[in-house]
Amino acid sequence: MTTSPRMTGPTLKVLGQLMEARSEGLSGADISKAIGIASGTLYPILFRLERAGWLSSDWEDIDASEMGRPRKRLYRMTSIGALEGRAAFNDILQGKGGLAWQS
Repeated sequence: MTTSPRMTGPTLKVLGQLMEARSEGLSGADISKAIGIASGTLYPILFRLERAGWLSSDWEDIDASEMGRPRKRLYRMTSIGALEGRAAFNDILQGKGGLAWQS
């Protein structure tokens, strides 16, 4: 595990989406559609969060040929990520009075 990832607006949006998903896990495409973030921004964020130990990811357990689509990589919050993510949101909420996209 490395140091905490930088908390940018897009990073907070990704964290918020993953924290809402609970344990089901979300694919990058699911996250991108939900929060309107481009893949060129999203995947580096997911990589940093996973490298920091805040996320885990696994390939979907399906038969791609049977489903008629490629398998998805599913991202989930780790217990450390959930704690650190909540702490990051609390720090921001206390310091600035709210998050702009939650208005």
